[in-house]
Amino acid sequence: MRFTIYQESRQGGRENNEDRLAYCYSRDALLMVVADGMGGHYYGEVAAQIAVQTLTDAFQREARPMLADPFLFLQKQIHNAHHAILDYSAQNRLDDSPRTTIVACVVQDNVAYWAHAGDSRLYLIRRGRIFSQTRDHSQVQALVDEGLISPSQAENHPDRNKVYSCLGGSHSPEVDFSRKTPLESGDLIVLCTDGVWGVSPGNTLVEALRHPNLMQAVPQFMQQAERWGGPHGDNLSMIVVRWEENYQEQTQSSISTQTMGLDEITTRLDEFGRNPNYKSDLSDDEIERAIEEIRAAIDKYSFKK
Repeated sequence: MRFTIYQESRQGGRENNEDRLAYCYSRDALLMVVADGMGGHYYGEVAAQIAVQTLTDAFQREARPMLADPFLFLQKQIHNAHHAILDYSAQNRLDDSPRTTIVACVVQDNVAYWAHAGDSRLYLIRRGRIFSQTRDHSQVQALVDEGLISPSQAENHPDRNKVYSCLGGSHSPEVDFSRKTPLESGDLIVLCTDGVWGVSPGNTLVEALRHPNLMQAVPQFMQQAERWGGPHGDNLSMIVVRWEENYQEQTQSSISTQTMGLDEITTRLDEFGRNPNYKSDLSDDEIERAIEEIRAAIDKYSFKK
């Protein structure tokens, strides 16, 4: 595989950052995952951390160097993350379980597979146009689908951020899956939270990503989106990958997996409380305890069939 990838998360106007994101890849498979945590105190961060860490841990175990069944992998691990969040909540006797949206994508054999719950989105951009995108699990999207409001009315609807599917809720999450989608050279896959798409007017995301250098284009767009969000704007997180179908035309920022070993995995994931970009009022001892509790909740499902 050859691809260029960039991820970034910003606090926006919130007191802390409850988004989490990660990617990891083997010689023959790539995983990307974005989660937007919801919950009081720091618990939204915990839910999002459990979600991305559950998927990346499983990928590191199973992608040797490919996944046997990408859709089954996504289904199983998203539900494992849901139950791990519930276990964390029970262990800590929380009155209200923390929750998180999720969107995740696997690419292998030049084919993309994705799944989501909530309103974190995936866009597939091909030849300068949105070729495919996820459908939000939100009350406002349901009103649009029923023809009760227009898409333009949805953009400023007061219930725009209310979702009916997430991980960690009282009901099992509704998870939507894509079709197997063969990729073309130059395709862009974008995963982002509503803090990004919710403030981006019109076709600005597509236009911003026309820039040939993703390492410049994505942070510039994120900076602009943060300004659009204003002083009370939401957290913003985004992963963008440009797919390069073959090993030709290598650029300085592109990643080639051609020489990776069969059991080699590269992962980009921040441990809970360790990234200075994620503001936290927790002490070092509280962070250590939270990391141990997160690890224990995830490990219960690590080898579950």
